[in-house]
Amino acid sequence: MANSKNNAKKLSYISVPSQIINSIASSSLQSLLSSPKKSSRKNRFFIFTNTISRTPRLWFFTLFLVGFLGMLKFGFNLDTPFSPYPCAKSKPHLSISNDHSKSKIGIAQKDEILNKSSWAQALVSHVQFRAQGPSGLDKVESDDEDVEKREFWKQPNGLGYKPCLGFSRDYRRASQGIFNDRRKYLMVVVSGGMNQQRNQIVDAVVIARILGAALLVPILQVNVIWGDESEFADIFDLEHFRRVLANDVRVVSALPSTHLMTRPVEGSPPLHVTPSWIRSRYLRRLNREGVLLLRGLDSRLSKDLPSDLQKLRCKVAFNALRFSPPVQELGNTFAERMKSKGPYLALHLRMEKDVWVRTGCLPGLSPEFDEIVNNERIQRPELLTARSNMTYHERKMAGLCPLNAMEVTRLLKALGAPKKARIYWAGGQPLGVKEALLPLIQEFPHFFGKEDLAMPGELQPFAKKASLLAAIDYIVSEKSDVFMPSHGGNMGHAIQGHRAYAGHKKYITPNKRHTIPYFLNSSLREEEFNTIINELHKDSLGQPELRTSKAGRDVTKYPVPECMCNDSHASS
Repeated sequence: MANSKNNAKKLSYISVPSQIINSIASSSLQSLLSSPKKSSRKNRFFIFTNTISRTPRLWFFTLFLVGFLGMLKFGFNLDTPFSPYPCAKSKPHLSISNDHSKSKIGIAQKDEILNKSSWAQALVSHVQFRAQGPSGLDKVESDDEDVEKREFWKQPNGLGYKPCLGFSRDYRRASQGIFNDRRKYLMVVVSGGMNQQRNQIVDAVVIARILGAALLVPILQVNVIWGDESEFADIFDLEHFRRVLANDVRVVSALPSTHLMTRPVEGSPPLHVTPSWIRSRYLRRLNREGVLLLRGLDSRLSKDLPSDLQKLRCKVAFNALRFSPPVQELGNTFAERMKSKGPYLALHLRMEKDVWVRTGCLPGLSPEFDEIVNNERIQRPELLTARSNMTYHERKMAGLCPLNAMEVTRLLKALGAPKKARIYWAGGQPLGVKEALLPLIQEFPHFFGKEDLAMPGELQPFAKKASLLAAIDYIVSEKSDVFMPSHGGNMGHAIQGHRAYAGHKKYITPNKRHTIPYFLNSSLREEEFNTIINELHKDSLGQPELRTSKAGRDVTKYPVPECMCNDSHASS
């Protein structure tokens, strides 16, 4: 008995699947475990082979065990070209550090750069999890993943709305006369960033239609902040623009020789003018002089227009303004790289220094960064956009400030974003750079910007071209499974309308005014906070919203019902 106890102390165990253990008779196991210890290696081998020959089941088990150990050894040979997980549905995820300043490789390459010891550890864990059977950890993780996919990646109900741009008979009849007119030409100069310019181009087409004039290719004013000298054809596909609008407005690249010496009538309309105002103000002089030059079109044309002109707005924004082939190709490539590993979230982060200065808000990173923003605002008070009488705290509580990285992180977690969600962040470099993004990177390690997705040299043609980089952000964001901006703005509004027009893809609108007090309440338990946040956002996930209930809003942000209908005859 004592001898048996001593033997028990020296026994070693190997983890094998429970199905194998169950297939072995208890008597065979007992005979193996209770074999007496021998000092002679020859005697030990004799007794072992003798035992095996008298026990066929044990002989079978021994052969199986040798084969099983050989398979394990083969699995640990990482130089073999075969997958270490031939039966798994997906390869186990292994965390890879994400350095924004150095990463210049595609996602596919990042996921392949795996440490050998990590692979070995993952394989051992995989074998152990599978040995636990259907109630093991891999089923728990799979269930969690399924829940996350069902909830966070779930798309809103689009209620059957589809693009519906059927123009009236009067509109179509008037088109022929407009195209036969060679006397009137409209020139426009558009300003701001790419998305602001995009809005003005939409209205320029509509104004040309109102006046019955041909539209010269819009002139893009050099941006004073970024110094981008890109022209229309650098950003947008000019031939596509012309072709799509062929039945609406004649688009020309230059004035005809008969108008080259004409001194144009210049104008800058006030805010929210109507078509009748445009005609009464400019049509007579345009008929006389032949050329009208308009500047500063941002929000100059009323958001409430006749039905045909609203549809023309949508046609320009969603169909005609396609990006130039090089931009479109790289944007599509980045979107494909993001989507290659599953669904992804696009974040438009508004944390650049000029955004904090213009909004009258503070980044909240440290006193040093707050001082940088305050000093800039003192030196350039004209940058503050509105409500200069409000303090920073009043702006924050009113929901007028961009969310910082910590707030975005807490909001996404509360809304159920899985930790391994792949995130594309759009926008310029934030004040504080990596320090400003740290909360997001720590919580969501699969965090990528343009530089992280680009192969060597891919971004070189777009260097120092802020408008082209913004266009790439637009493409990747519009194609994402979920989109969320940290602050309102031209890009957020444009993508909101574009995603609605594409079938109401999920778009999270942060309810900042009602959410901020809960961010500041440190006594709230996480479960309670999450419940409140979800309740506040249940109607802000990209569901169809009628523009008729939001008079004065842009139809390119709310395309229902003027540009979309939900009957069986909807057509684009």
